[in-house]
Amino acid sequence: MYNELSEALERPEVFSAYTIQDMWDDPHVSRQMLAYHLDPDVDISSRRASFMSSSSAWMVETFRLHEGRKVLDLGCGPGLYSTRLAAAGASVIGVDFSRNSIEFARAQAEKLELGIDYRDSNYLEDDLVGDQDLVLLAMCDFCALGPDERRLLLQKVRDALAPAGSFLFDVYSLSAFDERNEVGHVARNLMDGFWSPDPYVGILSTVKYPAEKVVLDRYLIVEESRQRTFFNWLQYFSPTRLEEELNAAGFATTDRLGDIGGSPYDLESSEFALLVRRE
Repeated sequence: MYNELSEALERPEVFSAYTIQDMWDDPHVSRQMLAYHLDPDVDISSRRASFMSSSSAWMVETFRLHEGRKVLDLGCGPGLYSTRLAAAGASVIGVDFSRNSIEFARAQAEKLELGIDYRDSNYLEDDLVGDQDLVLLAMCDFCALGPDERRLLLQKVRDALAPAGSFLFDVYSLSAFDERNEVGHVARNLMDGFWSPDPYVGILSTVKYPAEKVVLDRYLIVEESRQRTFFNWLQYFSPTRLEEELNAAGFATTDRLGDIGGSPYDLESSEFALLVRRE
């Protein structure tokens, strides 16, 4: 146990371990995440319902998402954006590797008689459908990817866009990085039973990497019969650094935004968004 606890407090190499798929494959954790998605009053797995409604309306107007326009919603979760954009008339494909979320999204689409094409798929591994007028990546999902994964994603998105298509996504800013602190926390049933239906002890250690502008939240979950470690990496960006990555991938930056709802860019905000097109 000493060795295991010591390992939990070490500083691993940045983006050296990925456990996102493990979280979504765990039946209990994935149900907890879906519940956060569907809570209209919290910004955890998804934005608040009021913001999603207003930002979707902005997207419909800005990108003219009427009948015949194509949208690719990456990391669509239970389809909260996909549903709104399809209801406006867009032809929507939603991609997510959470089976629970995709099953919920499909049931909602059928109930609402919306012909949304939901795909239980990892957008980093599988081909993306091309000729898209808008590719959307919401909730700062871009920040959970390491440099190699970001390069791969940008290549795939570029190939999936129509010649005049747009890529809209949001990220965490350097202001948000400055607000994070290195902490350690131990609790019985950490996060109110989020990690398991059975009793457990959870150890959270938050590690900052100042040079890379990365934060790791690492969770060691110890139960009577097993233990697991989950790594939650987040990259924080300046607009200049992010635009350099986009330019290297063949994108032309068009707009810095405050969020994916089109609000004005704010240097001091914890998040910002970019709207980019192929060069």
